[in-house]
Amino acid sequence: MKSFIKLIKKMFGISSGQKSPLDEAKSYNETGKEYYEQGDYAHALEYLQKALEINEKVLGADHPDTAASYGNIGNVYSDLGDYVRALEYYKKALAIQKRALGTYHPDTAASYNNIGTVYFDLGDYVRALEYYKKALAIQKRALGTYHPATATSYNNIGDVYFDLGNNAKALEYYKKALAIYKQVLGADHPYTQQVKNAIELLQK
Repeated sequence: MKSFIKLIKKMFGISSGQKSPLDEAKSYNETGKEYYEQGDYAHALEYLQKALEINEKVLGADHPDTAASYGNIGNVYSDLGDYVRALEYYKKALAIQKRALGTYHPDTAASYNNIGTVYFDLGDYVRALEYYKKALAIQKRALGTYHPATATSYNNIGDVYFDLGNNAKALEYYKKALAIYKQVLGADHPYTQQVKNAIELLQK
């Protein structure tokens, strides 16, 4: 029986020591994300690009995993301050997600949020609000009001209004974020404390 199992595994390319292309892509992706977390962006890009190439070749250009690879690479470029490339990769991820997953999917919302953050960092507050509000609308529908991701979108919109000097609007969105964070994460969570401090600063 054991020899038969080994034969089957060999036929499908999953015998000991062998990896399928998708297993390799997953390994490259995880290694790339580890380098990203360590701040080693050069190696992160190297491995994430390898994962992207395999996903595109094996799964195709319109697969959610391919979109995820684009998003991961976008994260690296965003942290590097290369906003042109970050937007390029984030928008590719978004386009795939809208086709493969639909508009009202949490991953689609995440890409809208990522793009909004790039525009926020660039000081393009009109576009930042546009993308943050799209993310929020999807999250409320797909995840519900009382979800950490929804709270984060409220907080992000509050940040934009704060930078614009519109304190009334900033408070409105910060308070919505605070109510959700307190309920789902607790009063002592760092996210809850962060938005609470922002509210206290505005109310002085």
